[in-house]
Amino acid sequence: MTREDLGRRPTKEEVAGAAGRTVPDVIGPGLLVLFVGFNPGLYSGAVGHHFARPGNRLWKALAGSRFTPRVLSPHEEEDLLELGLGITNLVERATAGAKELSKEELREGAVRLRAKVERWGPRWVAFLGIGAYRTALERPKAVIGEQEERFGGAKVWVLPNPSGLNAHYQPPDLIERFAELRAATRGS
Repeated sequence: MTREDLGRRPTKEEVAGAAGRTVPDVIGPGLLVLFVGFNPGLYSGAVGHHFARPGNRLWKALAGSRFTPRVLSPHEEEDLLELGLGITNLVERATAGAKELSKEELREGAVRLRAKVERWGPRWVAFLGIGAYRTALERPKAVIGEQEERFGGAKVWVLPNPSGLNAHYQPPDLIERFAELRAATRGS
């Protein structure tokens, strides 16, 4: 999509045609937190921005936990870098759902992610989804919150998936989990 298309929602055809597309990382040196999603959804693939589907709660959770001073739109994702935050994915290709990803694909994604973390040196890596973390890093008993291990030299935190489909965490609960990470980063 072009800059002129920012306010326009993609058509059903554009969303369906986004399968396999990638969304560029929002990453740079010296980040406080690098947030890691499973993979882009088709809507994000269509518009070229992370967590872009209306109803995704990432942006509200970031603002509610005071990682960001206000609710950013996905089109403002580059503003995260000024705040010491970044976004990437375990698997780069857009799919209709995480169920389309194989265990092998998630594990290969973890290898690529480790290289990114080692290259860019964020202090924290926050995985957005316990299921992807458990599978990709082969940690079947992992729980939400800080992990004992480091990943590529960074401290690790696992957060709930901010998708609106995640009924286990309502917005106040999601904000609380993000706020716990924010509090932990202040001591690092």
